[in-house]
Amino acid sequence: MVADNNSNKLNRDRLLWSCRRGMLELDLLLKDFIYKGYETLELDDQKAFSDLLDYPDAVLFDLLMGKSITADQGIASVVKKIRTIATSTTA
Repeated sequence: MVADNNSNKLNRDRLLWSCRRGMLELDLLLKDFIYKGYETLELDDQKAFSDLLDYPDAVLFDLLMGKSITADQGIASVVKKIRTIATSTTA
C-alpha cells in the first residue's frame, strides 16, 4: 500500500514536471487538471494525457483553446475533460 502511494506520487510529480511549458496559460490549465481531474481518468485516458504532453506548445494551446481538433479520439476525450475542468473552476 505504501509503495503504491509512493508510485502514485512519483507519477504525479513526473506529470507535473511535464506540465511545465513555455506558456503560462498551458502551465495553469495542465497543472489544474492534474490536481482536479487526472485521478478520475481511466488508464486509457491517463495514457492519452501523457501522450498529449508530448505535443508542441502551439498545437497543445490550439487544442485546449478549441481552435483546432484532433482525429485521435483518446486525445480528443482528454482535451474535452481538461476544458470542462477549466471552465468549471472559472465559473
